[in-house]
Amino acid sequence: MKRLFPLGLTFIVMLALTTSCKPKQSAYKQVYEAAKEKEMQEAASQPTTVVKEAASLPPVEVSVRKEKVEPVYASDASNLKKYSVVIASLSVKLNAESLKSRMEAEGYPVILAQNEQGMYRVIVASYDDKESAVAKRDEIYRKYSAKGDSEYLRKTYGIPFNDLWILERQY
Repeated sequence: MKRLFPLGLTFIVMLALTTSCKPKQSAYKQVYEAAKEKEMQEAASQPTTVVKEAASLPPVEVSVRKEKVEPVYASDASNLKKYSVVIASLSVKLNAESLKSRMEAEGYPVILAQNEQGMYRVIVASYDDKESAVAKRDEIYRKYSAKGDSEYLRKTYGIPFNDLWILERQY
């Protein structure tokens, strides 16, 4: 009996501590609901303003890199112009081809090019003039940023669409 008493007492103390230390969910729920109600009241009291989509996005910085690149496939040779919009640079050809096929499914006419260091450039558009390439780059950036799809695309394709850049082809 003397051995069971300390064991029983320990069990009762542990039971009392575990039940008394648990937070009440209803207390958290009340605080959450009060904060949510306050937030809704503040939102309703503020004047509504219409903001243009372009004004809400951060300014897009154009990054232009000069490289000597050659098309991976002969069929892409005529489509590779002086200025190209690059969405990814990959060192493994299989990964570049996989991204190419996925982006073509999205409707982009993708060109694979390889630079002198062996990096594969995944190109979604190519133009003779810089302004057209910059406009296409901005269009893609804004399309995915405005819709909030850049995170989805980064997870799906492994490419951050906020890091698009312009490749100026050197011959």
